Amino acid sequence: MSYIKRIIEDDLLEKLSASGAVLIKGPKSCGKTTTANQFAKSVLEMDRDKQVPVIMATNPQILLVGDTPRLIDEWQEQPEIWNYVRHEVDDRKAKGQFILTGSANPNDDVKLHSGAGRFTIVQMETMSWQELGYSTGIVKISDLLQGSFPNFYDSGISLDFIIDKMLIGGWPTLLKANTKNALKTNRGYVDLLCEVDMSRVSGVKRDPLKVRSLLRSIARNTATLVDNKTLEQDVKTSERNNLSRNTITEYLDALSRLMILYEQPAFNPHIRSSALLRKSPKKHLCDTSLAVAALGLDKDSLIKDIKYTGFLFESLATHELNVYAKANDANVFHYNDSYGLEVDAIVQKRNGNYAAFEIKLGVGYIDEAVENLKKFEANIDTAKMDLPKSLNIITGTGMSYHRPDGINVISLASLGK
Repeated sequence: MSYIKRIIEDDLLEKLSASGAVLIKGPKSCGKTTTANQFAKSVLEMDRDKQVPVIMATNPQILLVGDTPRLIDEWQEQPEIWNYVRHEVDDRKAKGQFILTGSANPNDDVKLHSGAGRFTIVQMETMSWQELGYSTGIVKISDLLQGSFPNFYDSGISLDFIIDKMLIGGWPTLLKANTKNALKTNRGYVDLLCEVDMSRVSGVKRDPLKVRSLLRSIARNTATLVDNKTLEQDVKTSERNNLSRNTITEYLDALSRLMILYEQPAFNPHIRSSALLRKSPKKHLCDTSLAVAALGLDKDSLIKDIKYTGFLFESLATHELNVYAKANDANVFHYNDSYGLEVDAIVQKRNGNYAAFEIKLGVGYIDEAVENLKKFEANIDTAKMDLPKSLNIITGTGMSYHRPDGINVISLASLGK
């Protein structure tokens, strides 16, 4: 299978030229090692080479010898290697020496000295629609953050296509898989997560049934503001299982360290009204296919429950925005206030420029989305911050166009970096 260029490559090359070591983080099987191998001149596989633990206990510096950039794959298997890499970068006083990849962050009790000035970080997600070839990428986030919109025509995509792609997910290993086989593979991924990975990353045995119950609860509540108390009650009601709030906190921490759980932070703008801003993050699994797999759903299930499919689509679109935002040195937030006003996603650059997005699976909710975006913009205190550069509605089945009121309607199949 030929290699498909990933969006993070430009960021990786820039950071290799700016620092001694680059850490590529991301969930298992999202393609970190394959991409790193495109740039590495030598490779050390920490999780496969049986000599590594012995050498770590005797002469760890030997592991760092090799042509550069040297790839140290699954570095967290021997977390102490971080400090040796840090010292080696200091000694060599050269850029682009090491690429570290990892699908889990080490335990908090592992003493890792700051890599400031030596390490930079690249966050990798599962593949985006632009990378997969499902999106033309003609509507660029970079343009929307400057207030421009291209003049073009697209015909939109079918609900059937969207559901298939959400079931399969953005896993590089499933590029040629049909929906049936992808479902089996993704359910196997969830099984391993519950039975092996959660215990391994925690260093203590986790109850697979309880992990599965929590995963199912997160999947049911995807793309919503859900706190630990709500998850506790949901697990008790829907799963007939009891999970204490402390256990939920520990499990969520482990899922975050495995980069399976993504929490979309709240936007904190200056507003005119006296509404209180909600600070809680929205919870998403790292790929919509895992939510489907955790719940044991299939295509028929999603067609019958379009409301839930709409939440899954919001999670998918948020994933896409995340990938494209990072390529523009931006982050993805959400807006929610005590007056009930919500905006699904806010993409903001470090310089403060931002764009607002409502996400709707079908065209039937566009008018509602327009009103939300207009209320949001009208509530911005322009004495303290600028208005958004653009107001946008991401749709699934609808076509892309620029409305007379200035709001952009964008098919997910036209969105890109």
